[in-house]
Amino acid sequence: MATPPVAGAGLPSGPFPGQQGQAAREVNTASLCRIGQETVQDIVFRTMEIFQLLRNMQLPNGVSYHAITHQDRLGKLQEHLRQLSVLFRKLRLVYDKCNENCAGLDPVPTEQLIPYVEEDGSKHDDRSANQFRCASEDRREVMEVNKKLKQKNQQLKQIMDQLRNLIWEINAMLAMRN
Repeated sequence: MATPPVAGAGLPSGPFPGQQGQAAREVNTASLCRIGQETVQDIVFRTMEIFQLLRNMQLPNGVSYHAITHQDRLGKLQEHLRQLSVLFRKLRLVYDKCNENCAGLDPVPTEQLIPYVEEDGSKHDDRSANQFRCASEDRREVMEVNKKLKQKNQQLKQIMDQLRNLIWEINAMLAMRN
């Protein structure tokens, strides 16, 4: 998952003759962002490897302790930490280069990035008034339906209560008869 060093990322590159060297050093912002993204992915991967090593390491708590194994794992851990610090330096260089490339750009308001067609104000007002009218009619209909639904629920509850009382009385009469 390691990324090869890119000359535009601020890392030293070999000498290039003439125009080729100049073109290799000038990397556009989009490719720098891609390099930065890959670097962040490498950082996450290395960090996960470090945690995996730490999880597998045993603490010297009285059990059989193998100094060779411990030294080997410690060496791997130190190597991963060194690589992680190199990746963070690379990410800082990419970040600084991106900021340098974007320093002269004026930020564009988000509203200007969304294309839309303006209509006459009167048409817009009429359309919004119609939408409001339709929405209020829909709301009124929903309120009426809710009111009728509550009434029907109330009637059903009364019928259920009457049936429950009737069944209770029938059961009571049958019990007295026996």
